[in-house]
Amino acid sequence: QVQLVESGGGLAQAGGSLRLSCAASGSIISIGVVRWYRQAPGRQREFLALITNGGTTNYADSVKGRFTISRDNAKNTVFLQMNSLKPEDTGMYYCNADISTYPEYRGYWGQGTQVTVSS
Repeated sequence: QVQLVESGGGLAQAGGSLRLSCAASGSIISIGVVRWYRQAPGRQREFLALITNGGTTNYADSVKGRFTISRDNAKNTVFLQMNSLKPEDTGMYYCNADISTYPEYRGYWGQGTQVTVSS
């Protein structure tokens, strides 16, 4: 019933920006921590950022100062603003959200959105 859908990926030039969205829908009671990850071909999935339901954020060193995670609780949506993009930011970007749906509370994954940064 619960779905997470990422959007906003695409092609950007080095130094450019993209804004990703992760929208949750379904029989949601509440959304806790939401995380963003990325995975490049041949690489392990990498943690990027998280945001708690209270708005506390944490970032991986590789994106700190360039990426900003935020959320709109009324719209059940989390964003990842990506600035100063580098070619090494290329990969599939996924959101992961801890969601309460009676009687469960567990993590959900979206299907991902591709980000490609050209040099």
